[in-house]
Amino acid sequence: MTDDGTPRRRADALKNREHLLQVAHDAFAESGTTSLNVIAKRAGVGAGTLYRHFPTREALILAVYQHDVQRLVDSVDAVLAEHAPLAAFRVWFHRLADYVRLKHGLGEALHTAAAQDAINETYAPVTAAVATLLEACVADGSVRPGLDPADVLLLMGFLWRVPGTDTGRAQADRLVDLVLDGIRTHPA
Repeated sequence: MTDDGTPRRRADALKNREHLLQVAHDAFAESGTTSLNVIAKRAGVGAGTLYRHFPTREALILAVYQHDVQRLVDSVDAVLAEHAPLAAFRVWFHRLADYVRLKHGLGEALHTAAAQDAINETYAPVTAAVATLLEACVADGSVRPGLDPADVLLLMGFLWRVPGTDTGRAQADRLVDLVLDGIRTHPA
């Protein structure tokens, strides 16, 4: 048992769950209408195993959503290690926008109370990731201090509203430049 009284998952059960989430992620990226039976077959497990982890299609879709968002959140340190802070900011937000645009089959599942709970649960980690990016930018002097990560996240929300086409990406790059001009450190 864990500290909060919920049963611990066995290591093999966690591995199965991770594998199922990755297979479902890939399947939903191909088609948001992929059946659970197809996902189970692709994962090399029986339908019972899939349903034991995810009793409904909505439960699987929302778990994939939460898993994907957590992977994006967890990627901040790697992006910062690979890029200068301001470039990392740009790269990470483009990745977030690409994901939000796809939503991997969320469709109707977005309009349920469970979906709102899942979205609300991912807000704090995403805002914390934005805070990490901003702190790195402040530390290297490229962004002014005192910015609220929630405000910056809201401001950057335009990224998932522009189309994922070449024209949309060009527009997104211009808009990111406008935002960065507004939050950069400017000489007095």
